[in-house]
Amino acid sequence: RAVNPYREFDSFIEIAQNPDLRFVVSNTTEAGIAFDPACRLTDAPAASFPGKVAQLLYARWQAGLSGLVFLPCELIDDNAAKLKACVLRYAAAWALPGAFTAWLETENAFCNTLVDRIVSGFPADADALAPGDRLLDVCEPYHFWAIEGNYEAELPLQAAGLNVVWTDSVAGYKKRKVRILNGAHTAMVFPALLAGLETVGDCMRDGLLRAFCESYTFGCSLPMLGDTPENRAFALAVTERFENPFLAHRLASIALNSVSKFAVRVLPTMLDHKAKTGVYPKTAAVSLAALIEYYKTHDVTDVPAHAAYIKAHTTEEILANEALWGVDLSDLPAVDVSDIREAIKWSLS
Repeated sequence: RAVNPYREFDSFIEIAQNPDLRFVVSNTTEAGIAFDPACRLTDAPAASFPGKVAQLLYARWQAGLSGLVFLPCELIDDNAAKLKACVLRYAAAWALPGAFTAWLETENAFCNTLVDRIVSGFPADADALAPGDRLLDVCEPYHFWAIEGNYEAELPLQAAGLNVVWTDSVAGYKKRKVRILNGAHTAMVFPALLAGLETVGDCMRDGLLRAFCESYTFGCSLPMLGDTPENRAFALAVTERFENPFLAHRLASIALNSVSKFAVRVLPTMLDHKAKTGVYPKTAAVSLAALIEYYKTHDVTDVPAHAAYIKAHTTEEILANEALWGVDLSDLPAVDVSDIREAIKWSLS
């Protein structure tokens, strides 16, 4: 079933008191695992995702039940460790009992994970496929999930035939996926939106946008990651996955929370390229310029303070704002994206 904690907070808390509850999976985007000091234990619910987790766990501890296993899928480094750190901050900020904090630390497991599957969202022809089903979703056949730890005995994912790896570290899997697949998505999304395209498939059918995507992937991301046979095979497979004609992966969905996505997915490749060659890659420069232009000229879904800052400030001020990107990018050369197709051509020259 589906429970909306904003409308059914009591039902949400009742779930915490279910002794059969064991595993919690989340995917709240890169911006989701963050501490919001405005959250209170008495909120119904807390605004932040970690705040809701803290409320859930406190209710479970009060019920005298066993701990939970958290499998977060957000595409940030050490996603589970950061979720746990936020929950512990709420326990301290809310002055919760020391016995609860000890239970949180010892009886609950937070497992870093890396998930790889393109999920394009609610289908346009949903009513024809399953009338009235508002939870319908579309995804590609490919799937992969790397999880630190091993709970196969309790959660037999491999036995069910799923492409799941229990591992000591997801770092290598995550870096390859984020830099190649997610990096390509985020690098091309705003140039494509400014060019009037709507889906990833549109980009693959548009000669110029496809060339832009492939230039970023094979000319920038792959060399910085390491052009090994395994990494190249993954990059080629990603290109094929983007071509899937049955997957209407909307660019507007990819654009959600793009400031944090750009910082995680594209910026590390940009900085590696700069350190190795002395210059920023042209494709990434066009991508960031297109992001800024789009945020200035369109309504976007992002952290309100980020969106408002970009709309109200100059490009120079935006690039220098380390609160947005984590680094000062004021040495990035100016790129004119008023004619986005000409800017893309420049990046490919």
